[in-house]
Amino acid sequence: MQRIVDNALAVTKESVKTLTYESLNNIARSINGVSALLLTLLPGKASVLEGLHGWELRPTLRGPRLPRWMHNGVSSFNHFIHELSEDSDTSSLDYSSGEDSDVMSTPPSPLSQPSLRSWTSHPANYESHWTEWITLIVWWVLLPTRIFLWLPLYLLRLFSTRGSRVLSPMSPGRYLHSSRPYFSKAIPGKEHHVPNRTTDRRRGVIEDLQLGIEIFIDAIFDFFHKAAHLLLSPSEAFGIVLSWFSSPSHSHSPKGNYYDVLDDETLGDNDSPPTERTTTSLYNTDTRTCQDVITELGYPYEAIRVVTSDGYGLLLERIPRRDARKAVFLQHGVLDSSMGWVSNGVVGSPAFAAYDQGYDVYLGNFRGLVSRDHVNKNISSKDFWSYSINEHAREDIPAMIEKIHEIKTSELRLYQPNMEEVLNEEQPYKLCVLSHSLGGAAVLMYVITSRIEEKPHRLSRLILLSPAGFHEDSNLCFTLIEHTFLLLGPVLSRIVPAFYIPTRFFRMLLNKLARDFHNYPAVGGLVQTLMSYVVGGDSSNWLGVMGLPHYNMNDMPAVSFRVALHLAQIKRSSKFKMFDYGSVKANMEVYGSPQPLDLGEFYGLIDVPVDLVAGKKDKVIRPSMVRKHYSVMRETGVVDVSYNEFEYAHLDFTFSHREELLAYVMSRLLLVEPTQSKPVHKKGMKLKKKIETTKLHL
Repeated sequence: MQRIVDNALAVTKESVKTLTYESLNNIARSINGVSALLLTLLPGKASVLEGLHGWELRPTLRGPRLPRWMHNGVSSFNHFIHELSEDSDTSSLDYSSGEDSDVMSTPPSPLSQPSLRSWTSHPANYESHWTEWITLIVWWVLLPTRIFLWLPLYLLRLFSTRGSRVLSPMSPGRYLHSSRPYFSKAIPGKEHHVPNRTTDRRRGVIEDLQLGIEIFIDAIFDFFHKAAHLLLSPSEAFGIVLSWFSSPSHSHSPKGNYYDVLDDETLGDNDSPPTERTTTSLYNTDTRTCQDVITELGYPYEAIRVVTSDGYGLLLERIPRRDARKAVFLQHGVLDSSMGWVSNGVVGSPAFAAYDQGYDVYLGNFRGLVSRDHVNKNISSKDFWSYSINEHAREDIPAMIEKIHEIKTSELRLYQPNMEEVLNEEQPYKLCVLSHSLGGAAVLMYVITSRIEEKPHRLSRLILLSPAGFHEDSNLCFTLIEHTFLLLGPVLSRIVPAFYIPTRFFRMLLNKLARDFHNYPAVGGLVQTLMSYVVGGDSSNWLGVMGLPHYNMNDMPAVSFRVALHLAQIKRSSKFKMFDYGSVKANMEVYGSPQPLDLGEFYGLIDVPVDLVAGKKDKVIRPSMVRKHYSVMRETGVVDVSYNEFEYAHLDFTFSHREELLAYVMSRLLLVEPTQSKPVHKKGMKLKKKIETTKLHL
């Protein structure tokens, strides 16, 4: 009878699970199909969806298809993003790059054969979890009865144990059984001694729903299964009830008890399980950092905290070559971070390419993370976000450049003590800048203001990828934003000090939706097309960027209202100007003039070579705006400037694998040769010191 009931419940449970899973899957496929139909009606989708490296989205009524990079293994970082661990205690330290395998499989469905093996580990854990809670409820319901019967049972046990020897509860071979239900608590990092990476995969919202429904069904049928088992086995039920009223001392538990605790000696008591850096959160979202990407690819890494003069904490990351006499500083753009420079792994990332060419690589990060790093821990949100591009250029970049100078000078003195330039405390290295979008505008502002203030900027060459600064040639959406900000700026600045996803839940949801957009390419293609419409038809991989780990539930880069207002002011004036504080008095205090400085008028102060790069498909900063930088610099007659165009959209400069761009950037960097150093002769040093001493006395 018991077997018949078990088989009936098992068949019913699997039928319900299959029905609910297929129903949810059909709903998702229907949404994907409707999205495909809508996508066929949208104009201009071909230019948006075609030619996307690593994220080929096409309207289709079929299920998820593999993107191109999963077949040819172009980018190892894409493997990082899409092969993430499922549990919070696992990471991808032992992950293999795309070249190691030609074909990768899509996430297995819960009903597939490989999935059945990987999913079988879940029901046991969740079954135990729900069983413990059910048992706890029953335990509290029977508490009055237990108290009533406790005294007679205690006396009976006391008399029965006087004439016999009782085994020690901790003796070998004994099972431990508490008087109340036992609840095991998982120790973080110790659930699995050998992390399983072959089936680990980040889940989307649909997959979370499927898993949650399966867990719920398992819990319900597990309850009925145990209830039927106890009804059909009165003796075992009586034994379990009787054990609840046993003494606190440990006694031998009946065989088959659900709460027996066995000592697991698989690895030995003294063997410690492998420890790994956690790169996924409890909610199965990616928490990978730039450090994780760099170190997992085998490169050295160093994190440097830089504090600006106005108290903001910045993260300056480094791929160090301590004895190198040439360095490169990479600065990201708006709503981005240093992750953009390593987002294509070894094959397609500028940071790794520069390091492989012998450069000491520094990755800058602007202020403006949601985590709000500031020396004043009690700073208000309004005060923290009260900065514009001025502060990026006059506070953030100078602080990071000076920190680089301090580090390089001290290290070269240590590693190359016989070099004359080092001993003379001159700048013994060459520092180039590679920047993108807003980072390019900030770097130009930094160089010009440093020259106006007669301060050293310590740079040898500027390579600016689609730099901001001129924006009058833009689409209708940006024009509407411009008018809104300029008209309602005083009101909006009090309500919305910055633009970011406000809560951890919604940031987690964004991360998971990015995974769903990948699994259902028609939905992803529709979202990609609509996002492209907002930015004037730019075909950048907007969905792929959403799935990158610097947009995670714990932190993300944000944009202050003043930065957005500053860009609106630049667009309205058609000039590359510093921030307008809104009054003559405020501008006079900062600039010494009633109007903010027009940086274009000071382009003649730029005393280093400048390489401008534009994207022909870039609709955010159009090529005409980059050419305006070029023409203004050429008009000065003193700036050594070059201009080049590639068939790129705005984000292709950082988030796509572009071999021709890397080749061009490396060729420009190689134009800067480190200063030829001469060994110092002891005799010459003595003579030099003697001459200097004589001059002092004269």
